[in-house]
Amino acid sequence: MQELFQGVIDLGAHWWQYLLMYLIGGILIYLAIKKDYEPMLLLPIGFGAILVNLPLRTVWEFLDGTGTHMEPGVLQHFFNVGIMTEVFPVLIFVGIGAMIDFTPLLQNPKMIFFGAAAQFGIFFTVLAALLFGFDLKEAASIGIIGAADGPTSIFVASRFAPGLLGPITVAAYSYMSLVPIIQPPVIKALTTKKERMIRMENRDVKIPRIVLILFPILITVISGIIAPISVPLIGLLMFGNLLRECLVLERLSKAAQNELASLVTLLLGITIGASMHYSAFLTIKTVAIMALGLVAFIFDTAGGVLFAKLLNLFSKTKINPMVGAAGISAFPMSARIVQRLAKEEDPYNFILMPAVSANVSGQLGSVVAGGMVLALVPWLLKLI
Repeated sequence: MQELFQGVIDLGAHWWQYLLMYLIGGILIYLAIKKDYEPMLLLPIGFGAILVNLPLRTVWEFLDGTGTHMEPGVLQHFFNVGIMTEVFPVLIFVGIGAMIDFTPLLQNPKMIFFGAAAQFGIFFTVLAALLFGFDLKEAASIGIIGAADGPTSIFVASRFAPGLLGPITVAAYSYMSLVPIIQPPVIKALTTKKERMIRMENRDVKIPRIVLILFPILITVISGIIAPISVPLIGLLMFGNLLRECLVLERLSKAAQNELASLVTLLLGITIGASMHYSAFLTIKTVAIMALGLVAFIFDTAGGVLFAKLLNLFSKTKINPMVGAAGISAFPMSARIVQRLAKEEDPYNFILMPAVSANVSGQLGSVVAGGMVLALVPWLLKLI
């Protein structure tokens, strides 16, 4: 009975904050169900946000039997074990790696440059976040939203800014789901109709199996030598890809793609939602993070398009600049958007495969960018 009254008192004291968080959680659930925007994450995040904003938030912490000490609740255990130890995001990388086919990239290796160019929004947003008053670690965590890769955003934020994990994750996945709305106007603003009608050669080169097997191993070794701190990201992504390409562990590959990825995504989503208590989420910082996340996605798209236009100044074989926009990590959504825009201008223009090549390189580029941020920020802090 006493707990009942405490819940009512707590609700009465903070009613508008709770109601606002219920509304935010409800919007995320609505977007997941009605609009099909990243439902595997937005739905559990939305429900987790509602759970943690119930009076006394017992899913996060509760009074022990003596009534004197707070004990961690079930979702705080998930947070400490899965997020703060980086177990959840790293396990998701295994699943993502098992889903990725690097064949289009190996057929057209020069597309890897677009995966690098489309990460421009990360570093621009870091500078913008510093101007907003965030410290370097917070700014780096916000900037990585521009990787368009939710697990990378979570991985970096859990190391550098765990207090901002909720809004950073919500921004990352929300804008990933809104890529079909964000990218087309940016692409059209930076290209002419003639440029959007450029046709590209589709390369259908047979990639030897040994190359597909050696690729994830070599990328892991090279990344480990150049940026050792990136190994948890690159290494587990490439391990998942090796499961796919070796062809002798098909059951494990499918388990990584399906059961492992689904279970960890479910736990990750509801745990991230549980970090969205009103006291941490309803702040000016959250508004700034949402705004900067949009900036990151816009400048990622712009960076890829402008890089393609720059290459066209010096190349005889022209590249459709829209392919540069597919260099972000939102796979395969961004490649499909580019193909749709090309078809609008010319129904017979098929640039899906070059776009997919750039999109796959964006998957790799986002993880490399995350590793670079993890390596550079501590080094810069030592210099300051």
